Amino acid sequence: MKATAGSTETERSAAHSGWAQALLIYREPKVLAMLFLGFSAGLPFMLVFSTLSAWLRDAGIERTAIGMLSWVGLVFTLKFFWAPIVDRMPLPWLTRVLGRRRSWMLLAQIGIVFALIHLGASDPSTGKLMPIALAALLLAFSSATQDIALDAWRIESAPVAMQGAMSAGYQLGYRIAIIVGSAGALWIAAEAGWHAAYLTMGALGTIGIVTTLVIAEPQVTVPRTSFEQEQRVVSFVANRPHWNPTLRAMGAWFVGAVVCPFVDFFARFGAKLAVLILALVCTYRLTDFTMGVMANPFYLDVGYSLKQIAAVAKFFSSFATIVGVLVAGIVVAKLGALRSLGVGIVLTIVSNLAFMALALMPDPGNALLALVVSADNFSMAIAGTAFMAYLSSLTSSAYTATQYALFSSLYALPGKILMGLSGAFVDHFGYPMFFIYTSALSIPALVLIIVLWQRAPQGLGWRHGVA
Repeated sequence: MKATAGSTETERSAAHSGWAQALLIYREPKVLAMLFLGFSAGLPFMLVFSTLSAWLRDAGIERTAIGMLSWVGLVFTLKFFWAPIVDRMPLPWLTRVLGRRRSWMLLAQIGIVFALIHLGASDPSTGKLMPIALAALLLAFSSATQDIALDAWRIESAPVAMQGAMSAGYQLGYRIAIIVGSAGALWIAAEAGWHAAYLTMGALGTIGIVTTLVIAEPQVTVPRTSFEQEQRVVSFVANRPHWNPTLRAMGAWFVGAVVCPFVDFFARFGAKLAVLILALVCTYRLTDFTMGVMANPFYLDVGYSLKQIAAVAKFFSSFATIVGVLVAGIVVAKLGALRSLGVGIVLTIVSNLAFMALALMPDPGNALLALVVSADNFSMAIAGTAFMAYLSSLTSSAYTATQYALFSSLYALPGKILMGLSGAFVDHFGYPMFFIYTSALSIPALVLIIVLWQRAPQGLGWRHGVA
């Protein structure tokens, strides 16, 4: 009995020591660098979507035009098209000085700062939206390019054991940037005007530039299996000398970068199950994208001021997102990714229906705004975290980066197409019907989750949590 007690005490001591050792990983310089790089990645996101829509609505731009302008966000869903270029093509002089990853990060960050300054010098009240649309497009393209290079730097700079801490640093910086780019920008706009808000955001964009110049370029060794696979593709094309040389080069890239990851996915899950999974990927975030672009115009139309939106809807309610992420980690661990997706989608439906209370009440007040938006942020955190876990579980170790990029692009594409029509829907049917519509968009995903739970093999990791 004493031996058992002693063993238990030793195990507890080892466990505490393990936790203390794990916490020390956050002191690593690379993890701290991810905090600033995460800020650089998150800053453009709100500025090209909801904050820009608030500016346009405040300037008297029609909701239909605001919704259509949000289509510039489609760039984020198409980034896998030029990811191989970022991955392989060197930039003159920059690549030689900074390396492959940092050179593309720096170029993208310069594009972000330039686009924000250009937006700050624009005036939507004149009705000339083309310069604003082009600047927003540059901002979205530069931000998506930064994401490609930044993700590659993160993965290549640290071993697998550190990736959790690297991701945590990234998420923290990203969340801070979301607050700055939404609540911070709206508050500055209320005090000093929209031009000052976007010029300030442009100045903050230099944080990413400084970080990129300070960090080191990762030293990468190409895995032998990846090298051999690429050689097989090259041999396949080389054995067809009758092909045009340009077509042979394009064919080799396309087969290795696009065809092989899809073939692997369908081979592992089977055609029927793979189609159901892809359908779920396409429909899971429809509600978030469709509702999100109309959030700020809705708050303004209900009667809230920019300061109320900044303080309540953006800053105070953002803490619900942090709590949601922490809770989501526990939910995914206990229930598994697939059942957690079900919890997230149900919460999403309920939280969207709650927005009707704001739409129907003549004077909802700050308390109800905080409650409804906090519930929405909490549900999105649960759904988003579960979805990331689910997408990660679908990838193969042979094509992790490529398959995840394709999945992330695929899930955003339908939602970003639909969100461009959000303004027209509100103009024709009003806000109460709009929130019923956005809630109903989650029903197909809920049905697919139930079907997948019934049909998926028991051995799949995303069916169950830990004991």
